[in-house]
Amino acid sequence: MPSHRLAKIIIDDMDIIGYSVAGEETVVAMPQLDVCFDIGKAPDQVIPVNNLLLTHGHMDHAAGIGYYLSHRNFCGMPPARVFAPANLLEPIRQILDAWGKLDGSSVPVTLVGIKPGDEHRIKGNLYARAFPVNHNYGAVGYSIIEKRKKLKPEYTKLKGPQIVELKKQGIKIDYTLEFPIVSYMGDTSYMDFSKIDYIAKSKILIIECTFFLDEHRDRADAGKHMHIDELAGLIERMQNEHVIVTHLSQRIGIGQAKTILRKSLSAKAYKKTTLLMDRKWFL
Repeated sequence: MPSHRLAKIIIDDMDIIGYSVAGEETVVAMPQLDVCFDIGKAPDQVIPVNNLLLTHGHMDHAAGIGYYLSHRNFCGMPPARVFAPANLLEPIRQILDAWGKLDGSSVPVTLVGIKPGDEHRIKGNLYARAFPVNHNYGAVGYSIIEKRKKLKPEYTKLKGPQIVELKKQGIKIDYTLEFPIVSYMGDTSYMDFSKIDYIAKSKILIIECTFFLDEHRDRADAGKHMHIDELAGLIERMQNEHVIVTHLSQRIGIGQAKTILRKSLSAKAYKKTTLLMDRKWFL
């Protein structure tokens, strides 16, 4: 039996599965992309995902890292790659060393330090690019971007042998097109992400909005989280086809949050926006 009941959203041929409640747990996985954003308490359903993209080290986002890695090892899976802000690598190593001593065996992993602007290949033509967020020191968000090569117009009529010859001469005959698939913020206070093209144009935007009530604006500022008043204006300026809202405070119910969301957004923006925890459960 799975350890968690996870929400599930299906967009085209991609599954988004996860659980996100502020201060309790946040984990969002997209198995077809082979990425898991944050790890929460490491639900069983995300263990097979090979790439963990950690946004920051707060317990509700990172507590399950040891179990995730050790359970993969127990099940005979290859070591996962864990991408994390560079300032977290040493504390993560210390945690894994301590768990290894408790467990009696080392925990295999490939750790990759990340700072904003860094980009790493996930698989095939999919790349993870880190971008800055405003939460705690070193925190980042991630975009998954598909890259495709395209011949420059002046070479499109050439035959295969001619193209091979140009390549041998070191002539660059193509250019790269980028298709941002998903951008994930983790925790962040307001930033104008609409000014970062690959975030604004991501097909899917997964973004936190912790506070919805007027009296919680100060809490949002103090904890460096988003308030609905800030989120609403941002969504209206973005070009995403789908917006998934995470990290809802325990101080508000889903129904009340949906009502406020509907009043805060235009009809067009509301139609494309979903609260992660308002979806059917994935067992």
